[in-house]
Formats: sequence, C-alpha cells, structure tokens
Amino acid sequence: MLNELKKIRELLEPKPAAPAPAPPKGMWNEFVDFVSKYRVMGLAVAFILGLYLGGVVQALVKDLIMPVIGLAFPGLGNLATYSFAVGSQLFGVGDFLVAVITFIIVAFVIFILVKVTKKLGID
Repeated sequence: MLNELKKIRELLEPKPAAPAPAPPKGMWNEFVDFVSKYRVMGLAVAFILGLYLGGVVQALVKDLIMPVIGLAFPGLGNLATYSFAVGSQLFGVGDFLVAVITFIIVAFVIFILVKVTKKLGID
C-alpha cells in the first residue's frame, strides 16, 4: 500500500517545465510561425467577410428597409436624399441617417453571431 501511495505522489508532483522552444530561424520560418501563432489567416478571412457583410447590410437597408419605412412614413420615402437648409447652408443628413441605421443593423448582426458562437463553444 505504501508503494501505491508513493506512485500516486510521484504522479501528482509537478514535472519540471520543458525549456521553451527556440525561435525559428530565417524569414520564411518566422513568417509561418507568425501566421500560425496569431491566427492571421482567420483574422483576414473575418475581415473580408465583415467587409462584404457590411455591403450586403447596406444594400438591405437602402433597397428593402428604407422603402418599408417610406411606406410607414410617407414623407421619408427616399431618406438618402433627405436634406434641409439653414440660411444658405444645405445639410444633407439622409445619407448619414442611412449609415447610422446600417451601422445599428451590422452591430446587431455581429452581436447575434458572437452570442451564437459562444453558445456553440466556438471562440
């Protein structure tokens, strides 16, 4: 029984830390290490997909959501061209409002994606 306890104690004792691997030599090896270590490819793919997702959401807002808003509020049929004048200055706020609505939708979609990936255990 004492031998079994000694074996258990040996298994529970922390092992000495292995020496850190030497940094790779050469420009190509450093680049490969950088890409794999920092997941640069995943970041690049996410950036590109985010860029195109923004374009899709922008088209969705301008071509589908804004006409629905125009049906609900007849004065805002084409919000992108909405502007007003103060004195001799013309303020074109329509494109800004469309950009804000687009941003809110993109932020909400990203929020939903983050919640779903956390729920699925994908980090």
